[in-house]
Amino acid sequence: MIPTSNPGTGTPGNANAATAYPGAHAATPEVIVIGEALVDVVASADGTVEHPGGSPSNVAYGLGRLGIRTALLTSIGDDHRGRAIEAHLQRAGVALLPGSRTPGRTATATATLGADGSATYDFDIRWELPPVAPASLPKVLHTGSIATFLAPGAAAVRTLLEQSHRECVVTYDPNIRPALLGSHAEARTIFEELVPLTDVVKLSDEDAHWLYPGLQLEDAAARILELGAGLTVVTRGSEGSLLATPELQLVVPAVRSAVADTIGAGDSYMAALIYGLLARGTDGLAPAVLETLGRTASKAAAITVRRPGANPPTAAELLADLPEDAAAPAAEEAAPAAVA
Repeated sequence: MIPTSNPGTGTPGNANAATAYPGAHAATPEVIVIGEALVDVVASADGTVEHPGGSPSNVAYGLGRLGIRTALLTSIGDDHRGRAIEAHLQRAGVALLPGSRTPGRTATATATLGADGSATYDFDIRWELPPVAPASLPKVLHTGSIATFLAPGAAAVRTLLEQSHRECVVTYDPNIRPALLGSHAEARTIFEELVPLTDVVKLSDEDAHWLYPGLQLEDAAARILELGAGLTVVTRGSEGSLLATPELQLVVPAVRSAVADTIGAGDSYMAALIYGLLARGTDGLAPAVLETLGRTASKAAAITVRRPGANPPTAAELLADLPEDAAAPAAEEAAPAAVA
């Protein structure tokens, strides 16, 4: 069951982040993201460029751009790429939690772009997470992608979920990367053992078909709900997204957009979905709430694919053409405590 909430964007963080993103974190984060941060090395016909990336890191950055106080627990090296990732996150007001900086090199993902803007990936990553935990729990804890599958760090992620899932909303995006997984049976077991520790599971249609070959998307969503999720979201590219609860299933159309590339689109969708969950007030997951969640997240993805790399929208961009019922989270009345 997903508790209702009416959280706010809080007060500005450091001066630089606060100038661009008024909700950037200054105190206790509203969202903590756990997972990998890496550098996307993007190869195309025009040459090779590097962007900070990694699905969880992209989600954290997207939330920071949307004005949500956000912190990231990750593992980056002490090299120039690690410093570039940290500076990138800081520009959105995202804090790195203690233990996130480690000796050694920072992971990379080489993305080769096709003529249609789609990307295929080759990874150079070793995922370890120090035995640390957040000093206080946020309203939303998000994890996913490589971090939940790749040993030895995946075990630490699971432990953190076991310790936290009864105290805050947990969101999960498996973001399947078959090249980094073991057998299909092993990966599905890991996924299905994590779902009961979560409230919201978001996955792409490709993820759903890989996990549950032969099942229709509606049936795959129902399977995930049976495992214990309160909301399952399946994105379907240009065909929109399916939002399912134990009571109903709703299809929300995609927002049409020109495509520069698809890097980070799913992560922008996830960040905006969390943003919407924070903004929904006391209406739970009523049909109108689901529609607003799907519409807002779809717009975030559409804005992202217009631009090269993982470049998600700001809150002003996201809200520009949305109706009033998709308004930003209201300001909190109480001053938040300091970040540990």
